[in-house]
Amino acid sequence: MPFENAYKIRTKKDNLLLRVAPGHFATSHSHINYFIDVTMQKTRLSEAKAVAEELVSYYNTTTVIDTILCLDGTQVIGTCIADELTKGNYINLNAHKTIYVVAPEYTSSSQIIFRDSLIPMVENKNVLILAASVTTGYTTKSAVEAINYYRGKVAGVASIFATVDSCMGYDVHSVFDPKDLPGYATYPYHECPMCRQGKKIDALVNSFGYSKL
Repeated sequence: MPFENAYKIRTKKDNLLLRVAPGHFATSHSHINYFIDVTMQKTRLSEAKAVAEELVSYYNTTTVIDTILCLDGTQVIGTCIADELTKGNYINLNAHKTIYVVAPEYTSSSQIIFRDSLIPMVENKNVLILAASVTTGYTTKSAVEAINYYRGKVAGVASIFATVDSCMGYDVHSVFDPKDLPGYATYPYHECPMCRQGKKIDALVNSFGYSKL
């Protein structure tokens, strides 16, 4: 992450860490004072496994999961979670006793849709929503609405980083939260104090990464 002030938040577990950089960053929904880089967790198998092992502890004994809906390009983590959950003959409702790992498709208005071939993996299934981060909640809310529309059941929300404990009435479980990143803040773009102070935006960020300005 080529920001001079970037650093890593480490844990006691190997390969379980968070890469962050303070600054002024703009997303499609808000302005934030930290860029949280989860690229490695989403693409490097060892780190994806470490995240999955941490998140599985919230679900492996209490929650039925048939499908994992992977937002923000988290399919590698989702596959690792599915692998962990099925190691011990985990109970689910699928005829083949497995877990589906699916990614969303978006319309031009950012609504999530499922093609006919994917609907059976959502309809009447217990669906875990997996996201890279849950901060404003816009993307997660869209996922909840889509699952409900296709007659699925939301089993929960999991993420690498989250600033909230719940979203639309569902618990949000994360590996990292603001306690790990003191001072983290997100603002509506029209209420951003950094903009009011005349501080230039360092980069545009989204689920794919960042583009410096």
